[in-house]
Amino acid sequence: MGGDAYDEYHALLARQDAMRLRQQLRSPARQPSVASAGPREAGRAYDGSADRRTITRHLPLVTPFSDLIAHLYEAMFERHPYLRGLFPDSMEFQQAHLERAFWYLIEHLDRPDEVAAFCARLGRDHRKLGVRPVHYEVFEAALAEALHRSAGERWTEELERAWLRMLRFAVEAMVGAADEALAEPPYWNGTVTDHQLRRPDLAVLRVRTAEPFPHRAGQYAHLQSPLLPHTWRPYSLACAPRPDGELEFHIRRTGPGGVSEALVAHTRVGDPLRLGPAQGSMTLDDRLTRDVLIVAGGTGWATAKALLDELAVRRSHGRRTHLFLGARTLQDLYDTAALAELEKCLPWLRVVPVIGEGPGTAAEDGSVADAVARHGDWSGHLAYVSGPPSMVTATVRRLTAMNLPADRIRHDPVGGTVPLPSHPAATDQ
Repeated sequence: MGGDAYDEYHALLARQDAMRLRQQLRSPARQPSVASAGPREAGRAYDGSADRRTITRHLPLVTPFSDLIAHLYEAMFERHPYLRGLFPDSMEFQQAHLERAFWYLIEHLDRPDEVAAFCARLGRDHRKLGVRPVHYEVFEAALAEALHRSAGERWTEELERAWLRMLRFAVEAMVGAADEALAEPPYWNGTVTDHQLRRPDLAVLRVRTAEPFPHRAGQYAHLQSPLLPHTWRPYSLACAPRPDGELEFHIRRTGPGGVSEALVAHTRVGDPLRLGPAQGSMTLDDRLTRDVLIVAGGTGWATAKALLDELAVRRSHGRRTHLFLGARTLQDLYDTAALAELEKCLPWLRVVPVIGEGPGTAAEDGSVADAVARHGDWSGHLAYVSGPPSMVTATVRRLTAMNLPADRIRHDPVGGTVPLPSHPAATDQ
């Protein structure tokens, strides 16, 4: 699907959503549609634990999931070729994302509230892709066929029923959240107002949207460049909400040919971008009753900077904030002017640079997690951790070992917006 056809498709969806929103406002007590019906049978509540046991028992028939997912998309595009135009040219990221989602569902199916909340976030975000309830029905049929192809002669009806009940439970939450979000745009059109190349592989972008973009400090949003239609990647917002509505993103190029390269090397002032809805729960509590610890590495500084923006406005009297900022070398501290200004203006802020390589001069050498551990007792703090997955994982583990309760450690998603699986079979794929 070309750019013009893609825009026409989303314009049609916007008109349909406007009509649905008017109908919803007129009849708020309407019954749910067939497409959003959940996995309840004969009035019996869905038993996620039972399906989890069934699916886990039959995992050898359908793993590695990479094969199952390849069969799924083959079946879907064979039956409905037009759907291929809704996906990016390269399906690698999409397939990895779906694989993590499958593992997440299986591992958490005995905790339906967590699964429903996770799927609700996905459903709200999937509106930007042009996903409709009928597409979930198509996906279900393709999944059933993929299970047949993967399991072969060992396929059982019990296996398929468990998978489809799990899927319908997820879809119910996704469709419900999408319906609740009808009053907000599926995505926001933005324009690049500033593009600063801080290093050959890193740029700081400022973006202004045509409509107000609701977000909180500590959240992230998916961005799409017109250079790569249908391809979205998540990036942290580097600012709290501003009066002028301008947004800031710190983008590091992670490889050739992707969204990060398009944003760093081929985007200029005046270029258009699309933004998905803000996501993430790495936000400040409404009432600040504890001192704050912020640990950031690399472009994780973007999240830290946004949190400090908000703390500067609403910090509770007498509360202090420690920031540990990690970098491989001193030259990798790419936003030193902004950091220096914060230190100058915020007397309650203490900054500890942590340099991983080379001479430390004014900073500390060593890993970020080690530096945090050396600086005392954090068990009474509220902690925020952002940066490379290895740094986040190591720091969270160290803080937990130092008796900081897990519910007071907020961190970026590790491995993408879908958490990495912990199941042993998953980590071997």
